[in-house]
Amino acid sequence: MRAVFIDPGVLRSEFALEESVPVPDAFGGHSESWVERATVFARVEPILAQSVFGADQTIETVTHRVTVRWRDGLKSGMRFRRDQRVLDIITVHDPDEMRRYLVCRTRERGA
Repeated sequence: MRAVFIDPGVLRSEFALEESVPVPDAFGGHSESWVERATVFARVEPILAQSVFGADQTIETVTHRVTVRWRDGLKSGMRFRRDQRVLDIITVHDPDEMRRYLVCRTRERGA
């Protein structure tokens, strides 16, 4: 497999990496709370922006490719957050299987 070269200088967008943690409620259920696991620097590339109208509402979807340095524990279901901007992680893969970088496909909330 050919090594993927990524200029470290392009990893310049700072994000909090967060994971959902269930918090028990008083009724035997749980609610969702987000806990910051790390601060990461990333390259964010827009992939797709679309607008779909149906059922008297418009649904906006924006997806991005987010590249970060390789790290244990990064998985789908987590999210990247910077201020009010939230990118939900849909998929995670190691592009050259050398444990140097991870490429995440994300969906932006509230876009």
